[in-house]
Amino acid sequence: MELRQLRYFMEVAEREHVSEAAANLHVAQSAISRQIANLEAELGVSLFEREGRNIKLTQIGKVFLTHTKTAMKAIDHAKKQIDEHLDPEQGSIKIGFPTSLASHLLPTVISEFKGLYPNIAFQLRQGSYNFLIESVKNREIDIAFLGPVPTDISDINTHILFTESLYALLPASHPLANQSSINLSDLKNDAFILFPKQYILHKLVVDGCKRAGFSPMVSSEGEDLDAIKGLVSAGIGVTLLPESTFYDATPRFTKKIAIDLPQIRRSVGIITPKNRELAPSEKVFYQFVKDFFARLQQFQ
Repeated sequence: MELRQLRYFMEVAEREHVSEAAANLHVAQSAISRQIANLEAELGVSLFEREGRNIKLTQIGKVFLTHTKTAMKAIDHAKKQIDEHLDPEQGSIKIGFPTSLASHLLPTVISEFKGLYPNIAFQLRQGSYNFLIESVKNREIDIAFLGPVPTDISDINTHILFTESLYALLPASHPLANQSSINLSDLKNDAFILFPKQYILHKLVVDGCKRAGFSPMVSSEGEDLDAIKGLVSAGIGVTLLPESTFYDATPRFTKKIAIDLPQIRRSVGIITPKNRELAPSEKVFYQFVKDFFARLQQFQ
């Protein structure tokens, strides 16, 4: 069994079409067909079955694909470890991040890091809370920034960088817009604009409102910060957002108000897989991030 055969097999399984796989791999279609036939002969099973011009994985082929993906990730990671052992400052890091950390935190960290290590490359992937956790566990992402940092997942390592409060964002015309602070229960009759239910910030806000004695009336949803802030600016409703999302400025026609009771806070940090060692370039970045925020905390 050769690595080339496994890579051909994965490509055909992904595309369900031999000629498309051949074109993407820049090899002859006959070469792919021959290598897959050799692989099936060695295994003693049929991995594919034909459906017209396309081919589909057999049931045992699906099982073999799952294990092949896991094995290839391990092999690729081992190769990366060797390459970066020779030169830790020439690696590539796959970073995951949520919407709420995209506008300021991530660009700031990467900009500062690139100033010191200009030859380390990044592959960035934005995603939801659960997506980022699963991607780190499955080796799709090397390191992910998260807020809040999970505390009950056994197969990932976590490190908290800082904690922050959630603030109310109100339209400038709101009766409470001139207050320096409010209780969350003061907003129980307002329409709320939130992230969709699969987003962790949706849960943080809903849980906070329940602690204040009410369930929020959700009138609108947005999948990014600008959309939510824009709806508040238009007077559609109110929202709660982490303090770091206001770094650049409070949007026009809105007011940012502190919440006295109950205080809603989230931790922000990084997660890494527990079942494998970080590659050298990943270790360099991981340590840089921890040191960077430790210095910020000292100044604050």
